[in-house]
Amino acid sequence: MDIKEVIGIDVGKKVNEARIHTNQKIFEFENNISGFRVFEKWVMKNVECQKNEILFAFEHTGLYSYPISVYFSEKEYLYVVIPGLELKRSTGIARGKDDKIDAKRIAIYAYEKRNSLKFYKLPQEEIIQIKRLLSLREKLVKQRAGYKGTLGEYKAFFKRKNNKMLFDVHERMINELSKQIKKLEKKLDDIVNNDQQMKQMYELIISIKGVGSQTALFLIVYTEKFTKFDSWRKFASYCGIAPFPNRSGISIRGRTKVSNLANKKIKSLLDLCAKTSIQYNPEMKLYYEKRVKQGKPKMSTINIIRNKILSRIFAVVQRGTPYVDTMRYLS
Repeated sequence: MDIKEVIGIDVGKKVNEARIHTNQKIFEFENNISGFRVFEKWVMKNVECQKNEILFAFEHTGLYSYPISVYFSEKEYLYVVIPGLELKRSTGIARGKDDKIDAKRIAIYAYEKRNSLKFYKLPQEEIIQIKRLLSLREKLVKQRAGYKGTLGEYKAFFKRKNNKMLFDVHERMINELSKQIKKLEKKLDDIVNNDQQMKQMYELIISIKGVGSQTALFLIVYTEKFTKFDSWRKFASYCGIAPFPNRSGISIRGRTKVSNLANKKIKSLLDLCAKTSIQYNPEMKLYYEKRVKQGKPKMSTINIIRNKILSRIFAVVQRGTPYVDTMRYLS
């Protein structure tokens, strides 16, 4: 695809700022359908190339960038959604915040990378829906944990008969949050069960010892049904568990390390899977104990187990058959 023009867009809550790379013209428009239509007309008047030669670029801003993603997808425009961290690393230190300058930075970055950037494709609606429900569930679980923690402190230091209102309100909030969490989980189950491909992937993933339902759902969402990453190693790098050498020239500057640039949620879920496997999976428990006895660092061993689990998840999904625990067949 021969891209002749790039338009950078700084997406805001209510208003977006656009800049054409070639002629540096700028335009402000509302972040809604009517604003997108006005913007579309402005682009066609100010750009001297065909529709399929224009590339729109903007930063991923979650909820705010979703409407324009839908609009571009429906209109079949070419566009890229750039992760904020990737953009920040490419542009270096920036002082302050200016929408016009941000739009220019995005346009410059996308123009320089136009031949290597992968055009964005909006995920399946069910994937988007699951992602939102998981995010809401996480918030409710954190709120419930907060109320439980406070209630525990009250029970330790206060008498119930003198603080009945405090106890009752906290208990009612915990019960209500638990009800809403169950409703969300039921909805998530319904979405998965109504999609045969997703249901099969889910069942294959949880067939691996130590991998639970939440991890399975997050992996399906962030890999977009295992289509976004063509290997487990690339996904390991994305979620920050892939080890990288720490050396320069002939000098070794310490142990091999994992990157701090990661999807922290997936990384923490895989960490829980690894620790659960060490407890309940005889194979992983034996591997962990053997390495620790050899004097190997505990954290690096846990990270190896995280990678082993991730490679198995990708393997069962790509193979289409459940994981087979070979150790139970050994006498």
